This record gives sequence, structure tokens and C-alpha cells, in this order.
Amino acid sequence: MTSPRINVTPLIDVLLVLLIIFMVVAPLKPSSFKAKVPNEPVETPARPNPNTLVVAVDRNLSLSVNSLKELGTVDDPSLLVGKLKSLFKEREANGDIDDNGNVVRSVFIKAPRNIGYGKVVKVIDAVKSSGADPLALQIDYLEE
Repeated sequence: MTSPRINVTPLIDVLLVLLIIFMVVAPLKPSSFKAKVPNEPVETPARPNPNTLVVAVDRNLSLSVNSLKELGTVDDPSLLVGKLKSLFKEREANGDIDDNGNVVRSVFIKAPRNIGYGKVVKVIDAVKSSGADPLALQIDYLEE
């Protein structure tokens, strides 16, 4: 008795047909794509929003809000917290509200790169305790 054998002729036929299909389709595949590159930005002087508050940490770890200097230090931000609370109360009394009907309390925090992460976190905590919401870190024009 002979052992059964697999007839491979149909398998080879199928493989040859697939090979021909792939050889025909391969040149039709796009070999590259076109990327859209944005234009150069137009330099226009940007005016800051009058409601924008920027808490800056100086190199000597003193704190300031916009043009108001000497509002404490990183280790003692009580003057900063008091000033921010009073600014938010003034805005509430003046009716400075955003699109959602809330008092504008957004604050940006700007610090040089060479101070430690923990000191920036202390400033963030102090600004949060004053009632600021939302908070953002300003990363442009950082000093070394």
C-alpha cells in the first residue's frame, strides 16, 4: 500500500498567480506623499490681554505680578497671595467675567530654568491658594 501524497501543483499555481498580482500592483502604489508646509509666521506685535496675570520668579527668588515687584519670595509668598486675592476681589466687584460668566482668575507662572522644580511647585501652590484657576506655565523667553 502506498502512502498518501499531497498534490502541490495547485499550491504552486496559486502562488504564481499571487506573485503576478503583486508584481502588477506594486508599481501602482504611491512611493511618496506630499507634505503641506506652513508659511512663515507674520510678525505682528501682540498686545497682551489686560486681564492676563503673569507671576514671575526672579533670579534672586523674589516674586512679582506683571509690573508689581517685590511681592515676597518663593519661601514666603504671603504678599503674593494677598495681592492676587485682592486683584480677584476687584475683578469680581468690577464685573470682569469670561465667556462662561466666571470671574477671570487665570494666571501664568514664569520662572528661570536654573531654579529647582520644588521652588516652582511652591509658587504654583501659593497661586492656587489665592484662588487662581486655571494656571499655566509660561515657557517663552526663559532666562538661563
